[in-house]
Amino acid sequence: MVESLEYDLVICGSGLAGLRAAIAAATRGPSLRIGVVSKVQVMRSHSVSAEGGTAAALYTDEGDSIESHVYDTVKGSDFLADQDVAERLCREMPHEVYQLEHWGMPWSRRKDGRVDQRAFGGYSFPRATYASDKVGFFEMQTLYDTCQRHERIEYLNEWFVTSIVHDGRRFLGVTAIEIATGAFYAIRAKAMIIATGGAGRLYSFSTYAHSSTPDGLDMAFRAGMALKDMEFVQFHPTGIMPSGILITEGARGEGGHLLNSEGERFMSAYAPSKMELAPRDIVSRSIMTEIAEGRGLKSMTGADCVKLDLRHVGDEVIREKLGAIREICIKFSGVDPSEEPIDVRPVCHYMMGGIHTDIDGKTEITGVWAAGEAACNSTHGSNRLGANSTSECIVWGRITGELAADYVAAGVPQSPWPHHVVAAEEARIYGEIFKGSGDANPYEVRQTLTDTMNEFAYVYRDEAGLTEGLRRLRELRARPWRHVEDRAGEYNTNFVNVMELDSMFRVAETVLVGALGRQESRGAHARTDYPRRDDKSFLHHTLAYHGTDGPIMRTSPVKITNYQPVERKY
Repeated sequence: MVESLEYDLVICGSGLAGLRAAIAAATRGPSLRIGVVSKVQVMRSHSVSAEGGTAAALYTDEGDSIESHVYDTVKGSDFLADQDVAERLCREMPHEVYQLEHWGMPWSRRKDGRVDQRAFGGYSFPRATYASDKVGFFEMQTLYDTCQRHERIEYLNEWFVTSIVHDGRRFLGVTAIEIATGAFYAIRAKAMIIATGGAGRLYSFSTYAHSSTPDGLDMAFRAGMALKDMEFVQFHPTGIMPSGILITEGARGEGGHLLNSEGERFMSAYAPSKMELAPRDIVSRSIMTEIAEGRGLKSMTGADCVKLDLRHVGDEVIREKLGAIREICIKFSGVDPSEEPIDVRPVCHYMMGGIHTDIDGKTEITGVWAAGEAACNSTHGSNRLGANSTSECIVWGRITGELAADYVAAGVPQSPWPHHVVAAEEARIYGEIFKGSGDANPYEVRQTLTDTMNEFAYVYRDEAGLTEGLRRLRELRARPWRHVEDRAGEYNTNFVNVMELDSMFRVAETVLVGALGRQESRGAHARTDYPRRDDKSFLHHTLAYHGTDGPIMRTSPVKITNYQPVERKY
């Protein structure tokens, strides 16, 4: 028997974008019944891990400007950002910084009491607003506390949403499993916001929480929505060895140096004007070039790396502004960064791609919006500048929350509930997965999948490697891994993990197919066989639609307003 619930608005995901959307919708429509559905407890969403900052041009009286923030974002994107979207982010973000402050956000301060900002890669001005190096944690606490003031916001913690129910044009609801009981639910709603975050656990060396799998992207994909620009995966230059935990860009913003085996600050050869504060794609490629040319070092596990040196920054600054980083280094590498350099290597950190939306976060199904890293409204193009991600979550959380509330308030036509669609989804997840049979260990299959992505779709790519990666992925998917050994109904994480793997295969395929089709190097997508950017052939977005034999690929234009593409130099 299918249990049922009903809301006016369902928000899938409880990170920064999801909570900001809930506040905006509840403020706009106080009578709306809002359900925030998350497969983890709210404060365990991966947004709590954001470290370095939230970008905004606050101090125009000191030389910064909105226009500078826009241009830095567009240039950082390698001119693939939709420029009207980038401008909207930059114009609206200063208000959001002060709104968070009014709600209780403990921003770090200058000595004169004003909100402080630190330097981040690719910017012309220090505009990463921060709270020590725990900005995501404090932002999440601030938003969650603010949500408690709205009685109509309800939380479905530890629920796994499996599909979007629609009539071909309009949203009707979702299906979900309550993990605590194993019960299957149909959740009817008038509108939906997808804020499920990124898909970085497609890679084995990753800064993401283990829960950051592409379930939200996949349910949109299966519902007929496009995934856009999935070939663009950001590799943060400084993942600590061997765990891959993020060492914030704020460490370089506070003066950290990258060193090769010869003790040289090698960024002088790649980005002499910006050095370690060049955009992330450039720094990551520089590190991998140093390693490839024999100037890397070996980490404790034998893996290649370079050094991040913070010793000259001083113990006092490290403890005050990089306290979490110090703790991470000591716990996970046995290194005190005030005394020794840190072993680092580029690590999967962000997906520029996601669910295709317009400038308002609206998707291709009426009544559905997407916000945050799950969405691709083309703010970041082919490469995101640091600190623009938390800004994007907050700005489009608010925008989508308000628009969804307005949509519901205007009256939503009723459509017959498609019981057969819900029954088909129940059969897919219980018949094909929970009761599936096979002898391939799904955890070993998952490890092989993520290792394959790490090997063939990493910082540098080429046709031979991408083709081999796609072959291995499809061969792996054909193995009999769709089965669950744990037969329990309650808290069956084995069941959840196999459903995650089901989504990982489809979304990983869009990354590889998109990367094969883009025969150029742009932003985070670096092809050794096509080393130059090709605006004539590839100044467009990539759209992937679900097909029975693999993704169906299309394109959409880039919105260019004020800035024509030029060669990108730093």
